[in-house]
Parts: sequence; C-alpha cells; structure tokens
Amino acid sequence: MDFFKTPLIGLKADHFRHPLDLEATNALKQLPGLDLLVRNLLGPLGEQFFYLENIASSVLVSEQQLPHLHHLLLEAGKILDIEPPQLYVRQHPVPNAYTFAMRGRQPFIVLHTSLIELLTPAEIQAVIAHELGHLKCDHGVYLTLANLMVLAAGQLPSWGGFIAQSLQAQLMEWLRCAEFTCDRAALLATQDPKVTISLLMKLAGGSPTLAPQLNAEAFLAQARAYDQTGTSQLGQLLKQAQTAGLTHPLPVLRAREIDRWASSKDYESLLQNRKVVYNEKSEPKGGWRNW
Repeated sequence: MDFFKTPLIGLKADHFRHPLDLEATNALKQLPGLDLLVRNLLGPLGEQFFYLENIASSVLVSEQQLPHLHHLLLEAGKILDIEPPQLYVRQHPVPNAYTFAMRGRQPFIVLHTSLIELLTPAEIQAVIAHELGHLKCDHGVYLTLANLMVLAAGQLPSWGGFIAQSLQAQLMEWLRCAEFTCDRAALLATQDPKVTISLLMKLAGGSPTLAPQLNAEAFLAQARAYDQTGTSQLGQLLKQAQTAGLTHPLPVLRAREIDRWASSKDYESLLQNRKVVYNEKSEPKGGWRNW
C-alpha cells in the first residue's frame, strides 16, 4: 500500500450500515421463522456443499498461494476489525465475487479470475472488503435465501410460485440495499473514494484494455445525469421497473452513494474517532503502524 490507513478498532456494523439496509433488514425480520429456517436447516447444508465445491475446484489463497491477495485480505480484515475468512480464486470469464457467511465454521470469499485481471490491487482490496462487509453485517442468512429463491423460481406450483415471487421481490429489495452498506465497507478499507468509484465504473463498462482509459469523474457526472432524468411519475416507474429484478443496485447509483457518503460528516467522524482509539490503544499519539 502506498499510504497508511486507519485500522477501525471496535468498528460495528451499525457504524456504517446504510439506512436503506437497516430498513429492509427490519422488514425481513418481521417474517416469522425465516431466520431460523435458513440458519438451522438450509445454511449448514449449503455451507458444506459450497465449501466442498470451492476446495475441489478453486485455488485457496494463503501465504504460500497468491500471497499478494492474502496480504490484501489480511489488511482489509485488520482495518474493518474482523477475522478474515478463507479466500478462493476461481477460473471464470464473468467478473464477479461472492461470499458465503452463515456464522458457521467455514465462511469464505470467492474471486473470479476475470475480475482480478480487470482491477488494480487497491480495487481488488475494495472487492474483498465489500465481501467482508457481508460478514461484518451478518448478511449471510438472507443472502442464502435470496440465492435459493432465484434458483427455485418457476419450479413451484402457481400458488406457491406467487408466494415465492412476493418473497423474492422483498429479498431482492433487501439485497440491493445491503450492497450499499458493503460498498461503504469497501470505502472504509481503502479509505479512498476514487478506488471504490473506479471499481464500480469498471464493473459497468470495463475490460483489461479499456480500464486504463476510464475516467472516474466522468462516471460520477454520468451518475448525476441519471438522477436528473426520469423525474416525472412515468420516469420513476420506469426506473423502478429497471431495477426490480436486479440483485445489485445500478453501478451509477452505487457510485453516487459512495461519493455522497465519502463527503459526509458521518464518514469523516468515523475515521477520526477510530484513529483516536487506535492511537490511544496501539501507538503513541500521532504514530502509525506499518503493516
């Protein structure tokens, strides 16, 4: 890393949780038995299945295997004050990353090779930190159910399909809100909004050859233009229809949210308060630790 970053000792999920995530999570918690169903019945089976799949078909990152990625994982975990899970690299042509985190014994993160080839080391760390955000916020229960609902769509009878579609719509809404929170985790780990915004821009329209030519400021201007379009009632309906079936918010919206939060007093105060705690507990005031 080319600059020192503040370890956020004592960081809690609610210190950076996006308000939309909190609202959507509280709504899901009102559904009786949902948490117990996934955590006690579906979670352990899924966790074991995906663990075996990864250890058999992916590369486990360690000090001896892809150590530069292992360093990025450890550093992000230290900054976010969370025990890092296992990290796997998987051969895949579609840039993507995901996590399985059920408060179990084997949480893990998976990075696709095409994503690694697209990003700089700082941007890769932002991706890792985003996935650590899911762990930090205990998103695993609803992430699992959302994935299962997508797989089960169309496999149920008509009445069951209607119930499933209603639940799936609510889960997709929650998932999009949760992604805003995890983008904040990415920013907290990199402590540079340009890194997170550049990452989102590359996911929207990047390739290994185009990536060096992309302009983050122009992408933010594009995000502002999106906000200014579709202000009519019809335009709002079209925007809602555009995002209803997505698991992630639109990249321009994610960039806009990070840009706003990075300039907020909440973000600045969070870094400053954690810096004070770090200096008082770990180093002489004004000192930094090189790790």
